[in-house]
Amino acid sequence: MSLSARSLTPRSLLCGGRMDRFLVKRVRGDLLGKREQEQAGEGPAGLGEDEESTRKRPRREPLGKGADSAGPSWQRIRSEGLDCDYTILFGKAEADEIFQELEQEVEYFTGALARVQVFGKWHSVPRKQATYGDPGLTYTFSGLTLSPKPWIPVLERVRDRVSLVTGQTFNFVLVNRYKDGRDHIGEHRDDERELAPGSPIASVSFGACRDFFFRHKDSRGKNPTRRVGVVRLPLAHGSLLVMKPPTNSCWYHSLPVRKKVLAPRVNLTFRKILPARK
Repeated sequence: MSLSARSLTPRSLLCGGRMDRFLVKRVRGDLLGKREQEQAGEGPAGLGEDEESTRKRPRREPLGKGADSAGPSWQRIRSEGLDCDYTILFGKAEADEIFQELEQEVEYFTGALARVQVFGKWHSVPRKQATYGDPGLTYTFSGLTLSPKPWIPVLERVRDRVSLVTGQTFNFVLVNRYKDGRDHIGEHRDDERELAPGSPIASVSFGACRDFFFRHKDSRGKNPTRRVGVVRLPLAHGSLLVMKPPTNSCWYHSLPVRKKVLAPRVNLTFRKILPARK
């Protein structure tokens, strides 16, 4: 998947607010430009100023149209063990429509299902979550084993579009709703045993543009074994990020707090889950 930098017009890359210029300039220059780093505001928890200044600049392969000339244009993000493709999948009008449907139709977890286990202790989730998918599936993460609700039309619409442009099939989606920039998700890897081996994870975003971070597994903690720069990618309204193997084996990802973001965001991560063994 590849694209021509000129094929990404400013309209197709709008994030809203100060991130608009960042995305347009990012496509024309480095993925992580110096000025854009300064404009992005505070970094994720545990990310110091020195480390922010040495963020990884992923290799950008030659860009061009994909096999389907009427399909989306893609940006390829490559680094050591990092293999991702990014595009604007839905135009603003369609993305707005889908966002409103998601706000009206998705039923989020409450009570005990709205808590996660971290280092043996249970905490309230700093966002809303829901799962939908094919019957007979289960998915375990953060100490919870969940059976998805049946697909609803808006989620099927997005899933089918993702399958059309990626050539991949998905039978499960995790929905995360962030009410504003204070809602977040910490560093983690989507490497649960239920995931079909070799299958990608497709992340579709609607609403507020938020910074998405990748951190290499060897560069975590107070005494990392290696120093590998953090990779940052702003995820725009209507965008699709495809994370392909071995990304989730080598890199952790997170959505850090951004106090200046006041609008909500809904993220859909489509996965292929193995049926439960009988």
